[in-house]
Amino acid sequence: MKINHTLPLEYSTEENRLKILGFWIFLGAEIALFATLFATYFIMVDRTGSGPGGEEVFKAPTLIIQTLLLLTSSFTIGLGINAMRLGRAKAMINFFIITLVLGVGFIGVEIYEFVQYIHEGLTLQTSGFSAALFTTLGTHGAHVTFGVFWGLAIVMQIKKYGLTPETANKSFIFSLYWHFLDVVWIFIFSFVYLKGMM
Repeated sequence: MKINHTLPLEYSTEENRLKILGFWIFLGAEIALFATLFATYFIMVDRTGSGPGGEEVFKAPTLIIQTLLLLTSSFTIGLGINAMRLGRAKAMINFFIITLVLGVGFIGVEIYEFVQYIHEGLTLQTSGFSAALFTTLGTHGAHVTFGVFWGLAIVMQIKKYGLTPETANKSFIFSLYWHFLDVVWIFIFSFVYLKGMM
């Protein structure tokens, strides 16, 4: 394996560069998935049947907490990658752990929000709107949950093997995934919640 020391560690081998390219292609498929979910939501948003609509169930406090948690986690994962590029494994691990804790906090608030929806009469079966809402939010939440476990596995690998071209590549790819989830959340925040509150 030929290592190019003029490039950042995560790009230092041809295999690593190809893995990053492959992950960008994978993210293209993820964009298609979420675009389909958003299109479905936009079609179903006014089909509330006898159940409540977004303006009745969406609450600003939980939305603000979720947004702060996820956007802050995007900042901390960026700090983790910066620490990785500086060769500071301990700082990187700490920033990754903070990111994962913020992710768990996000998931906790989302679960609380889902329970509140159910208490207000909004379930998966209530209406076309509720089905599209739960599917869109649930898919994003499932991705965040997967990301927490993936990030934890990377932290364990870095603790065991240190910063190598392989662990740096995995960490960088994970950061792309995490940033992608934050971008999706911005769309959910803007076009599901804010639009739904109006």
